Parts: sequence; C-alpha cells; structure tokens
Amino acid sequence: MFSQGSQMWMGGTHATNLIEVTDDASRLDDGSFWAVSISFEGKATFARFADIAHSDFPSASWKPLDAQWISSQSQSQYISYVSAIRHIIAAGGVYQVNACRQLRHDLQGNPSLTGLFSELLKGNPAEFACYLKVDDLEIASASPERFLSRNGSGILTSPIKGTITQNEDVFGDKDKAENLMIVDLMRNDLGRICETGSVEVSELFRHEKHPGITHLVSDVSGKLREGISWNEIFAAVMAPGSVSGAPKSSALSIIGENEGVRGPYCGTLGWIHGDRAELSVAIRTFWTTGDSVLRYGTGAGITWGSDPAAEWEETQLKARHLISIAGGEL
Repeated sequence: MFSQGSQMWMGGTHATNLIEVTDDASRLDDGSFWAVSISFEGKATFARFADIAHSDFPSASWKPLDAQWISSQSQSQYISYVSAIRHIIAAGGVYQVNACRQLRHDLQGNPSLTGLFSELLKGNPAEFACYLKVDDLEIASASPERFLSRNGSGILTSPIKGTITQNEDVFGDKDKAENLMIVDLMRNDLGRICETGSVEVSELFRHEKHPGITHLVSDVSGKLREGISWNEIFAAVMAPGSVSGAPKSSALSIIGENEGVRGPYCGTLGWIHGDRAELSVAIRTFWTTGDSVLRYGTGAGITWGSDPAAEWEETQLKARHLISIAGGEL
C-alpha cells in the first residue's frame, strides 16, 4: 500500500514499515509511534510506523548540485520586504516578524534526499536532525532548534532568536530584545495548555555554537494540564513563535501577504509516542514534494532595530554552510 522507501529517522530512532497516514491529530493520542510533519500553514502529515529501532541512519550517496540556486526574493526585494515590516512596526501594527525566502534547485538526477541527509549528518551535525519520507513528501532537516520536547506532563520549548558568526562572542541589544519577545510569546502559548503557575523561563540567553554560527537560545518549560490532547496542544502553539513573530496573529498575516506558502519549512518535524515527543522547528531544512525540485528556506527576525541589508546577509549566512553541502551556487 505504501512505498517501501517510507521511513523516519531522528536522533537514532529509525521508524519503518508505514501502516497509516492521516491529518487527524486525534489519532496521535492512541499511544502508537507517529512521525509528525506540520507545515507552517498547518497542513498536517501524521505517519504511523510499525517498526521502531535505534540505529544509525542508513547512509546513501549524494551527487553534489552544480547550478545556481534560485531565490524566491532577490536581494532588493527582500530588503524592501524588511523595510516594509519596519514601517508596520513603527505604526504599531506588530513588534517582530520572521521574514523568510525560499531557494530552489533541480535535483539533477538524485533519486531521493537520503544521500543529502547522510551528508548533512557528517557536515552539519544538529541535535534535531530529522529525515522523513511519506508519499511525495521528503524532508532532510538539520534543525538546531527544539520546538517541543515532552516527557509525561513536562513540556519544554527552546526558541532560537539571535545569530552571530562563529568568530563573534557578543550578541547585541537587538538580538536580546528579539529573543525576549519570543520568550514572552512562548510563555503565553504554553500558558494556554499548562497548569496555572507552572510555566517558567528555565534558562535565558544561552549561547549555542553550530557550524559557522552561534545562536542565542532560551528555554521555557511547563506542566501540561491533565488530560490535554495533542490536538489542543498544536492548536495552542502552531505556528512556532520563533519563526512567525509577535503578536503572532499580526505576524502571520504579514508573512502570508508577502511570502505565500512556506510549506514544511518553519513548521514542525519529529515524532510523538504517547506522552513523549521530540519535535523540532523545521529550519535548516531541505524538502521535495514529488516534482524533482529541491527547496531550502532561510530567514531572519525583523525588529525596529533591524538594518535591512544586514538582515539579507543573515539569511545568506544561515544558508551558506548547508548549501555548500548540497552543492550549487548561492
């Protein structure tokens, strides 16, 4: 019924033998192992696998790409987008917006993304790296960002806001202000699903080093209300605050008007098994949807203090290392 190539791998957990695919979040409460992909716009793919093992990802070969990546926005278009956001902030319509663009490249004969994911694991190891293949959807992610980790009633989110090069040591006021905005947003989101008084900022402004860059990260934790369903959890927290903005509803409106559909990029990706889960924010992510086109997203958080040209450079910085692994010209 399903393709033998269907599988999910994350953090040494390897799921095979696909037996069900649905978009119904109520199915996630049955105690089975489910791979999860929810797009930024909320399109859900939940895949139930029968066989779960703990192993290395089965390596495959990848033919490096060799042409120019095409951006959904040129440098001048992106700078104009950032400038427009700053004007909206000045008028009081929003405080912060994550502005993204997408890159695309022909697969050039590569039959799947298993080889690319193998290369990502070697060249850009990431805590929340994940591979998923279900039907026409194939994702190879090197995400460094936790969206939700759940263990029983305990839940944790670790938003990333703030990026500097690996040669820098100090985050500026803009980065810290941006991080604080999203921490407050995530406290509010978790407050909708957690017991009153249980939500706390367990760590603020942690420095995390990754290949080529350093991120500013904070942790927000809480205790889930008894009997809460996964449907209720996703209704409260999607789309991820760190890749949307604040207030979230205003930011989502601006993003939809200017970017179109992000798809799997900036959604969530990972697994759920009963009352345990590991879900990433699907950044640093390549994906295909059955059309022989490889896509990759990159973005930056925009505040009033943003310099439009510098934000373009941040999107280049975030893309440069992973694009060098896939091949092609940025």
